[in-house]
Amino acid sequence: MDLEDLGCRARFMIRDRDGKFPALFDAVLKDAGIEVVLSGIRMPRMNSITERWIQTCHREFLDRTLTWNQRHLLHTLREFEQFHNGHRPHLGIANGRPLHPLPPPIDDPDTSARLDIRRHDRLGGILHAYRHAT
Repeated sequence: MDLEDLGCRARFMIRDRDGKFPALFDAVLKDAGIEVVLSGIRMPRMNSITERWIQTCHREFLDRTLTWNQRHLLHTLREFEQFHNGHRPHLGIANGRPLHPLPPPIDDPDTSARLDIRRHDRLGGILHAYRHAT
């Protein structure tokens, strides 16, 4: 409910079908203009993707960050999300990044010997992004 104070508005609430959420819970959210989206029936992998991202964010970022206030937390989480989805390779198809196509393979050994890679620190050195120097 603090999102309205920040000028943000939640449109959806994704939740599982656990019995601990009574109909009154959904009614309160509907009155606030939030649509409740239920997870699929007997789909245990559906929550695992979200839980994996939360654990990654917790282990790789929040455990190593001293947060001063809510504004600082939101800024750092936004930066980590951009880093996670835009730069960091994932354990997927050939470690491809979700928002970028796979780069062409380097087959020539002479090409790999001439690579000039530069490190760009993000968030004061907590996150490191590596790129080819131009």
